Amino acid sequence: MSYDKKDLERRMEGALASLSTEFSGLRTGRASVNLLDAVMVPAYGSTVPLNQVASVTVSDNRMLSVNVWDKTVVGATERAIRDSGLGLNPVTDGQNLRIPIPPLNEERRVELQKVAGKYAEAARVAVRNIRRDGMDSLKKMEKDGEISEDRLHSLSDEVQKLTDLYVGKVDDALKAKEAEIMQV
Repeated sequence: MSYDKKDLERRMEGALASLSTEFSGLRTGRASVNLLDAVMVPAYGSTVPLNQVASVTVSDNRMLSVNVWDKTVVGATERAIRDSGLGLNPVTDGQNLRIPIPPLNEERRVELQKVAGKYAEAARVAVRNIRRDGMDSLKKMEKDGEISEDRLHSLSDEVQKLTDLYVGKVDDALKAKEAEIMQV
């Protein structure tokens, strides 16, 4: 086990990218194929992303179309979309699901802000877990005599600064998404 700042930075960047992907699934009043990216469908004995069982297209500004490839998972896909917490109610038409995108009311906007907050907190936790891994490897290196106690403190400060930077980026992304959600 050794300390690698670039690896910690890469992993924290991954947590930020994951947050960005989750945010793209939060709707802001317009139909988007990314809206259903976070939906997981129980199919074929496991849980898979929606895009592995169906194709998603935008019919118009307020309508998504989901074409499920296997008719045996149409019901599971419909339930997964309905239970996703996105406030969507699909209409089944054979192997196709039509999903009208209702306009956002104030109550729904506040609800979406809470969901965005949960996603951001999960990203913060991921960044902190990466920090913990880095700190653990530094402590082990110090215990094994690979680095001095002074070096441990300076590298620990470096890891903390990196953590603070990425937590700040998560907070900035959350503020931007909340502003987008509340925009009428």
